[in-house]
Amino acid sequence: MYQIGELAKLCGVSTETIRFYEKEGLLKEPSRAANGYRLYSDQDLGRLRFILRGKNAGLSNSDMLEMVAIRENREQLSCRDVRQVVDNKLAIVRDQIEELKSFEASLSDLSETCCGGDESATHCAILETLDDILGERHVEHHHHE
Repeated sequence: MYQIGELAKLCGVSTETIRFYEKEGLLKEPSRAANGYRLYSDQDLGRLRFILRGKNAGLSNSDMLEMVAIRENREQLSCRDVRQVVDNKLAIVRDQIEELKSFEASLSDLSETCCGGDESATHCAILETLDDILGERHVEHHHHE
């Protein structure tokens, strides 16, 4: 059995993280020693490591709630059920990557319009470009009314 500090050290997390995972339902409420201290088993240690590996792979707390439930009922569930959780997250991450690539291109274009010098920003190309973009959208918005 491990006390919370020992479990935290073994897994490289803070005791607050462990308490948070308990509150979120990712970890079960541990048993308590006579003095009220939380006591964790090897099973709890395995579950926490499972959660942390999933989180490191990019799965969210809600994804991991699903994965923990699947892990505990694996006899009744299929590999398809497990893969679905991962594939759903993968699709979201791929969308985020595309969005970030678009942001990168836009920011790079904006950056290149500016001289980046020490002079006043009165006629800064970035500000003028953003004003123009906002101005065009504002004008377009009124045309549709």
